[in-house]
Amino acid sequence: MKNLKKSSKDHLITYGILLLVYIVAEILIKTGNMSSLMQGILVPVCVYSLVAIGLNLCVGYLGELSLGHAGFMCVGAFCGAYTTKMLQGTINNEILLFTIALVVGVIMAALFGFLVGIPVLRLKGDYLAIVTLAFGEIIKNIINVLYIAKCSDGMKVAITDGGAIEVDEAIGEMWLVNGAKGINRIPHLSNFTIGMILIFVALFVVFHLVDSRSGRAIMAIRDNRIAAESVGINITKYKMMAFVISAAIAGAGGVLYAHNLSTLTATPTNFGYNMSIMILVFVVLGGMGSFRGSIIAATILTILPEGLRGLADYRMLIYSVLLISMMLFNWAPAAVNWKKKVMASINNKTSKKGQVE
Repeated sequence: MKNLKKSSKDHLITYGILLLVYIVAEILIKTGNMSSLMQGILVPVCVYSLVAIGLNLCVGYLGELSLGHAGFMCVGAFCGAYTTKMLQGTINNEILLFTIALVVGVIMAALFGFLVGIPVLRLKGDYLAIVTLAFGEIIKNIINVLYIAKCSDGMKVAITDGGAIEVDEAIGEMWLVNGAKGINRIPHLSNFTIGMILIFVALFVVFHLVDSRSGRAIMAIRDNRIAAESVGINITKYKMMAFVISAAIAGAGGVLYAHNLSTLTATPTNFGYNMSIMILVFVVLGGMGSFRGSIIAATILTILPEGLRGLADYRMLIYSVLLISMMLFNWAPAAVNWKKKVMASINNKTSKKGQVE
């Protein structure tokens, strides 16, 4: 461990914490000591952690404020669910079926990230945030007026007028996307284990990216765009790389989210403005540039509302107070200085103990 770089040690600690949490959660589930309510929250925690990791790459490392990650999540969710419905009955292996849906969802989210990134990454600051927010709303509204049916005489597609398509379920015809009703009867293929595997894979990708030459170029662009360009760094290339990978990770979260539901709809609650803001809160609260912090924040803020549900009218008030307290503890100058002193004291005691031994 002494020969490892500080960043490598930090990555190993993150992996170790996640593995420990997974083992403890599985033990509690197997022994019947975890309530059904908490078990139902595990997959959403993994979903929000994934999307927060993707957004943190964009906000924390690239330095660009994006409010469109709910849109990329929406693309991944609907493309993944659509693929599953298309292949259901053809592929009986659930793991293979989910893997194909995941690959399709991630690729489509990355493709949309690339297409959106071409014009959007020429902007910066508030302008970029507004345009990415508009993208998320556009995607949601397009899906709400899209009708796709699998009929005996082939695929049928309609915009705004679903009544133009006649579907007879008695002969095996079915809706794949039914406008505002979304996609129904999605196989439940998501679980906590798959969610944790996807988080490990996402962390592996982002850790290797930020520790690489490309990652250093991305951070150089964040710190000083003009200086980075003056030393020959291709600004467009590296900004696009980070943005596309960020969108792809959000798409993976969307696929996991879709296969945890029986019905997927593009409502404001699922993929609207509030979802984007909530994910941004996870990133800011956990610390921009800290993937571990994003996971911790997503976990706490997903579990808290459900844990406080018994308090009825006071639930959201207590949640808001705790949110403000956590923000102050993480970012208030006095709290930051106190934490530095505590860490310095612990390090001194550790070093003295090592010298004595």
